[in-house]
Amino acid sequence: MNLILFVRHAETDLAGKFCGHSDPTLNAAGRQQLAEIVHALSAWPIEAVYTSDLSRARQTAEKIANHHDARLEVRRELREIAFGQWEGLTWEEILLRYPEEARQWMAQYPSSTAPQGEPFHDFESRVLGEMEFLREQADAAPIAVVTHAGFLRVALMQMCGLSAHEAWEKTNRYGVVIPVKAERADDFSLFQNLLTKEETHEHRNQTR
Repeated sequence: MNLILFVRHAETDLAGKFCGHSDPTLNAAGRQQLAEIVHALSAWPIEAVYTSDLSRARQTAEKIANHHDARLEVRRELREIAFGQWEGLTWEEILLRYPEEARQWMAQYPSSTAPQGEPFHDFESRVLGEMEFLREQADAAPIAVVTHAGFLRVALMQMCGLSAHEAWEKTNRYGVVIPVKAERADDFSLFQNLLTKEETHEHRNQTR
């Protein structure tokens, strides 16, 4: 079984705002979340961690890689979608400054593009291409992948068959861990249970 352990990065001071290619570091709450993320992944024999090149993801990934003594690879392809003129704004600010564009965004959601932002079709193609790369990397052992909510939502909808609402619910919390089975290029599905501590030893023997 090819297992990809997706992780949404921990929290930053842009929480509640559109944060695509903006590059804030983790805030105090985010740094506290790192221990919870590491604990959630501690049962798995992770040998490689892949991360977006943005600071919030890299900081999260470095903590995971250090705990597992795992190889860390930085990949620009794992970035969030770029929100263009909406970067750093709340939805309320967008409604005031860009009322027509906000209406179009809602009408087209989840395949929306922000003004001067990354076209959604390009973003979707980037996500799907990266998912195939990650499936191949998970062939020998589980891998951890630290990325962003938008990347995860596209992956869950397009590869795992979730609705937009289901994908939003799955990814809404900072630091959430989402295990995905990737058997073939056309066969991705949610893996329902993380291993318990009691299963760790047996799992390590089975996957090495």
